[in-house]
Amino acid sequence: MAAVYIAGVGMTKFGKSSQTLAELFCEAAISALSSSPIQEVDALYIGVMNPEEFTGDSNIASQIADALGVTGLPALRVETASSAGAAALHAAFQAVASGYYQNVLVLGGEKMTHLSTSAATRILAEVIDKQERQCGATMPALAAMITERYRKKYRLSHSRLEHILCQVAMKNHLNGSRNPYAQFQQPITERSYFASKFVSTPLRLYDCSPITDGAAAVILTAEKTDAVISGIGQGTGPLNLRERDSFTSFRATQIAAARAYEMAGLSPKEIDFAEVHDAFTPFEIICTEDLGFFPPGKGGNAVEEGKTSLNGLLPINPSGGLKSRGHPVGASGVAQVVEVVWGLRRSSGTKLKREARRALAQSTGGLGTNNFVTIVERTDSPVVKGLWKPSSPAPVHRHPSPKQPRPLTVSEEGRIETFTILYVTPDGFLPPLALALVRDRQGSLVMAQGEDISHLKIGREVYLRHLGDRYLFTVKSHLTKVREALKKLLRSIPPLPSKGKGPSKKETP
Repeated sequence: MAAVYIAGVGMTKFGKSSQTLAELFCEAAISALSSSPIQEVDALYIGVMNPEEFTGDSNIASQIADALGVTGLPALRVETASSAGAAALHAAFQAVASGYYQNVLVLGGEKMTHLSTSAATRILAEVIDKQERQCGATMPALAAMITERYRKKYRLSHSRLEHILCQVAMKNHLNGSRNPYAQFQQPITERSYFASKFVSTPLRLYDCSPITDGAAAVILTAEKTDAVISGIGQGTGPLNLRERDSFTSFRATQIAAARAYEMAGLSPKEIDFAEVHDAFTPFEIICTEDLGFFPPGKGGNAVEEGKTSLNGLLPINPSGGLKSRGHPVGASGVAQVVEVVWGLRRSSGTKLKREARRALAQSTGGLGTNNFVTIVERTDSPVVKGLWKPSSPAPVHRHPSPKQPRPLTVSEEGRIETFTILYVTPDGFLPPLALALVRDRQGSLVMAQGEDISHLKIGREVYLRHLGDRYLFTVKSHLTKVREALKKLLRSIPPLPSKGKGPSKKETP
């Protein structure tokens, strides 16, 4: 396999734009070409999530080739939800590594801000499980449920969790304030963080990445440059929450990271900085743990101790991340690599305090269902091989066996595994909306909609009932549980023996 290098990189400013999607792609492409010694490419690889619904455009690869004036070149669209840009980059990498192409232009982009928040939220929610959507679940709602489960598992108080998430948000907005391409270029304070409204408990507005327009571009080449892609990895995971082994980590990231580290011959300790998929602030914490930077449950400590700040031992999202730079979903995976290259070349608006030689980009598709890791190194870095061997990933089904849909049958009672109260609801659902992942008496998991928002707590007992295409849950009251306990107690007491009719007593004469 041939080495794959990075020539030029570029991107548009992220945020609300009056340009069309095609114009954004063209601007990013021109920016990358202007910084590259290579001006002629053999093919276009384009990452975009859903232009059909965001802009009403389809056949986007042909449209972009036409807009760039390169009709005749091979052009391919790649889509893996919010990791589409990273997927396009990996597909282009494989094309160059195989020797089939010499130079490839990779583009990622999306135009979203012209739609209402509810409309954009609905489109983004289409990447999650249908049964979860039918209950009113959105990406923020599922992210919030994962966050609440993380809090419970690692025994964080509500105030401690809020403090950690606040630190992530403030760090990334501070980094974004130094990035001329970022959507948000103002730092935020602790006061402004806590003044922001809840989107889905425990996540506030400042915990969620924004709706954004933008595009980014990378030119891959077989000709040696100052930056080489030394490792790539991809992993997938279950679409829905109820079939996951863990609600506090993303196995898809762990698999992707193991493959990328093994290919690069590196360990997590040898990475100088990283751009990770912080679509929600808790995802930055989980990502840094899944990537092996910190032990499970300790990512929050690292943020509080300043280890992930621009001056820390391992800067995370020095660009501001998706949280501050913005998240045009198809563009983010490419933009992360652009930022990584700028950081290694020391040519970005966000200057690292020390020289970096190796960096990592991690991109998440959907709710952690199609994830990518890319490692980029400076070519003047000393080659380090064989220092680390990843443990074998969890068993992967290498021989396809189609999954047969099975009717979801649940018992009438269960316990809450995790939950959230959603305040920014999709069309057709009124806020506030209680959602919970419930484990029934038979051990089955189901996403259910609450009939009220009171008394929600992990482990709390609930009643379940099926209504149309969704499940509803009702929290058992204390009085109800006392009555049920009394009934069980009474049923366990053996009945008294009945009195038989014996001979009548006669008076003694």
